[in-house]
Amino acid sequence: MTDKEADRLLVVDDDPRIAQMLIRYFEDNGYRVTAVGNGAAMRTELSKGKYAAVFLDLMLPRGESGLELLKELRNTSDVPVLMLTGQDDVTDKVVGLEVGADDYIAKPFHLRELLARLRTVLRRRTASDTGARQEVNGEGSFSFDGWRLDIFRRKLTSPAGDDVSLTTGEFDMLVIFVKNHGRVLSRETLMDLTRSRNLEAFDRTIDAQIVRLRKKIENDPKDPTLIQSVRGIGYVFTGRPG
Repeated sequence: MTDKEADRLLVVDDDPRIAQMLIRYFEDNGYRVTAVGNGAAMRTELSKGKYAAVFLDLMLPRGESGLELLKELRNTSDVPVLMLTGQDDVTDKVVGLEVGADDYIAKPFHLRELLARLRTVLRRRTASDTGARQEVNGEGSFSFDGWRLDIFRRKLTSPAGDDVSLTTGEFDMLVIFVKNHGRVLSRETLMDLTRSRNLEAFDRTIDAQIVRLRKKIENDPKDPTLIQSVRGIGYVFTGRPG
């Protein structure tokens, strides 16, 4: 991401009062903000260039939900997404995280908290990118069961040669698993290693990320062979090197 892209934020919310409030506040804090009210406008904006992050409302007009748009977005992009919603329900949070959200904020929210959460998500991305660059001096890539994980380029390639899009959280999780091949990792350990404690983390957050990751790398996500559950403890990566 270039310097011109690093401070660009996209707000997708059909409530003009919230959109204007976010524009004023984040622009006062040094960001450039574009606000749109529906999925079609979001697609148009994202086609014009990259954004540092997207604030995406869960409830949108014209039959499109934020979750549906997030699913669509995750097929083509790993841009950080912070979900905004009027529902403060644990189940909704887990669903949002399963689909690929980087954080989940219930309305009404405090603007200072929203800014802090944004900065946390962006710090995680920066730290992850920095770690990836450092890896080039050591093990810059890993292979398992025909898959290739390029840490420096943040790229996952399938055995068929296709690029597989991963969110920041999914990529970080896979790197941790590959580097700890054969080691049983508890949820608490995974939260620490992936820096998830900087978010509103809980056990089900980790489970949701692993569900998403399995859908992308397992032949049968319901009967996983790469990331296996260890009852009462956590998970273990058993992919074969090479």
